[in-house]
Amino acid sequence: MQERNRTKYMTQIRKHNETGTPDMQLCTRNACSITMNRIEYPPSRCTMEKTLFSRIIDGEIPSVKLHEDAECIVILDINPVEKGHALVIAKQPYPTFSECPAATLSHMMEVAKKVDKKLREALHCDGTNILINNGKASGQEVPHLHIHVIPRFATDGQAFGFKKTSYKEGEMAGFGKELSF
Repeated sequence: MQERNRTKYMTQIRKHNETGTPDMQLCTRNACSITMNRIEYPPSRCTMEKTLFSRIIDGEIPSVKLHEDAECIVILDINPVEKGHALVIAKQPYPTFSECPAATLSHMMEVAKKVDKKLREALHCDGTNILINNGKASGQEVPHLHIHVIPRFATDGQAFGFKKTSYKEGEMAGFGKELSF
């Protein structure tokens, strides 16, 4: 991050807190850490603008909350694919799957399993879609990591929506070589 942006960020924090001391809660919300009045900036997570989900987490926007713990919350999606469509949302505003620490992501998946179980028990759904839209091109509308857990019924008439493609002769091996790690 450029020094100008760091100075602007510190100025905004100081304006937020009359004493001139950086506000720990504000920095925590933005995934920054403070050590002796020095802010350490993780890549692409420090921003003064809150995401829609950060505002929900902070109680600025109402939601129907199903679960909350130190790492995430679960709410009902306001525009559900099916009634009961839930969102498991990281409390820290990680923009994408790749920027989320493994421990947080693992915890979120464990919570998604609990949501899946509850949907099956309470709604008697036949299955669920569990998905992460990872980046704008994938359909991610809010740049704040969240997992969709969508109840599905044999008679719901919903289609997932991907069109399958195929590889040309020998093309699959080339992709395999390029994508191996």
